[in-house]
Amino acid sequence: MKITKWFKKENIIENIAAKSKPEVIAELSRICVRNGNINPDRMVQALLEREKLGSTGIGDGIAIPHGKLAGLDEILISFGISRSGVDFEAMDGKPVYMFFLLIAPEYSTGQHLKVLAKISRMLKDENFRHRLMEASGREEIYRIITEKDDAS
Repeated sequence: MKITKWFKKENIIENIAAKSKPEVIAELSRICVRNGNINPDRMVQALLEREKLGSTGIGDGIAIPHGKLAGLDEILISFGISRSGVDFEAMDGKPVYMFFLLIAPEYSTGQHLKVLAKISRMLKDENFRHRLMEASGREEIYRIITEKDDAS
């Protein structure tokens, strides 16, 4: 399974402006839905509800906010980097710098979990994370993610 089936270069934010968890989720949600018919506020609400179950900040400067949304036709993925870090209530208590946001159709449990697992595996690679943080722009970030997606 390739995440690049759903992940597009246009859904990358090189330098997230947000300074809080809700702001990060809103910023990454808006970029996902700008060309669709999904209300970004509904998407943000679904993701914040999921965060109430436990933070998706998994440590090592990474968060993977994810959830499901009724009325969505396909999985949407966005990626962003915060150069200053955001308190995302991560498991290790440290700021988060890299965010993969994943939202899936309400009834796509299997596919949703496979994509989530793939992103998690990719982000376990310290060299991959370092390359993303050092990338000079959207094109390079997309190339690094695509290469890793193809290799895993």
